Amino acid sequence: MIDLGIIYLRNWQEQDIKSLAKNANNKMVWDNLRDDFPNPYTVLAAKQWIEIANRNNPITNFAIVYKESAIGGIGIILQTDVYRRNAEIGYWLGEKYWHKGFVTKALKAMVDYTFSNFDVDRIFAQVFESNVSSQRVLEKAGFTFEARLKRSIIKNKKIQDCLIYSLLKQNLQ
Repeated sequence: MIDLGIIYLRNWQEQDIKSLAKNANNKMVWDNLRDDFPNPYTVLAAKQWIEIANRNNPITNFAIVYKESAIGGIGIILQTDVYRRNAEIGYWLGEKYWHKGFVTKALKAMVDYTFSNFDVDRIFAQVFESNVSSQRVLEKAGFTFEARLKRSIIKNKKIQDCLIYSLLKQNLQ
């Protein structure tokens, strides 16, 4: 568990199934995520995610918990081959909890956790150009805009740019 005061990060648990399904089953949330994030987000999808999320040791996917309820998630995907010193970070939060600073806190903690527990020199995030809030969160957490991949994604039948933000371990020392 990573205690951040008003919120904390911990592994996903069976007790999170209902709150996960409730907070994730929201088109506004889904609009800012990759299509493989289920929509609608069912109880079955929540059960399947919890099983998948706890497979790695050390853990790479955490529930964002507020008042004993899982309100979102944050995690990394460790890269392979020539990219093996990189981790992609991703996160989401239930709409009810947007604009409270929770993701910024969780992101900073996840960066520290990643650099401390994995052989990683760079953490990056890919953000839809339409997701200005996520861009601001990344900037507040110390990430730097690195690249714009023009017309590289399609979401809701709309083609848009993908923005890449990164944070280097050497910049934290």
